[in-house]
Amino acid sequence: MRKKSMTALLLSVTIILNCSNVFAKDDGVGLQIEMLPWEKVYKILPKYSKFTVLDVETGKMFHVQRRAGSRHADVQPLTPKDTSTMKKIYGGKWSWKRRAIIVIHDNQWIAASMHGMPHGAGALKNNFPGHFCIHFYGSQTHRTNSMDLSHKLMILKAAGKLQEYIAAADPFELIRAYVAGFKQQDPLIISAISLQPIDWAKKTHYVENMSLNRMTVLPFNDYTNAINLTVPVEIEWIDQQSNRKFFKGNIHLYRLSPTDPWKIDSNRFLKEC
Repeated sequence: MRKKSMTALLLSVTIILNCSNVFAKDDGVGLQIEMLPWEKVYKILPKYSKFTVLDVETGKMFHVQRRAGSRHADVQPLTPKDTSTMKKIYGGKWSWKRRAIIVIHDNQWIAASMHGMPHGAGALKNNFPGHFCIHFYGSQTHRTNSMDLSHKLMILKAAGKLQEYIAAADPFELIRAYVAGFKQQDPLIISAISLQPIDWAKKTHYVENMSLNRMTVLPFNDYTNAINLTVPVEIEWIDQQSNRKFFKGNIHLYRLSPTDPWKIDSNRFLKEC
C-alpha cells in the first residue's frame, strides 16, 4: 500500500470515536470498520493466521499471530520489534487495561479490544513472555460465559458505536459502564456518560482499579417515566499507591425528558466518593 493511502487510513482513526460508520478513501482505497461477532472472526482469523493491530488512541501498529483460543483470540507479537511497539502503546509497562483496537486482515478492518499483559505460554522468538488476548464482539473471558463489559466498551469505541450504546443504555447499564471507564482510565467513556464536562484525564490518572460491588436495581416501572434517579451503590477502588478505598452512597442520574439519554451527576459523585 502506498504511503499516501496508509496515511489516509490512519487519519480515519481520529474520527471513529464520533462516527457510527467510518470510511477511509484516498487513491481508490475504501474501507469500513466492521463490528463482527466472534463466531465470524473465528473463521476469518484461524489458528496461526497473521494480522495487524492498530491502536485507536495512539495510531501505533504492530503485527501478531493467533496461536490459540476458543472463546477469544490468544495472540503473540510476531517479532521483538512488534513487542516493543506494543509495550510503548502501554506506556512502557505491561497492563491488564483494555484498549480499543482495529484488527487489519487483508481488506477487512475489524473492531476489537486487547489487554496488555503477557501470560500463559508463548512460542515465538519475540521477547514477549507468553501471549495476550484480543476480544471481538460476543467473545468471552476464560472465567465467564458472558462478554467482559470493559472489552465490550472498547469494541464499541473502536467501531464508532460507543455514543449510540450509551444513549440507549438504562440507568444501571450506564453506572456499570461509568465504573468500567474509571477502571480502564478511559476519559472518553466517562465523559460520554457524565452530566458535566470535566478534565477526566486528571481524574482517572490516580485510579488504578475500580469495581462495582453492589447496586440496587429498580423495577423498570419505577424509572421509565422519571427524569431523575438515585441509585444506591457500593464501590471499591484502588489508587496508584495501592491504597484500597470504599464508597457506599448514591449515584444520581438525570435526563431532560423520558425519551432523552440518562447522564450521571459526576460533580456529586466526585464530591461524595
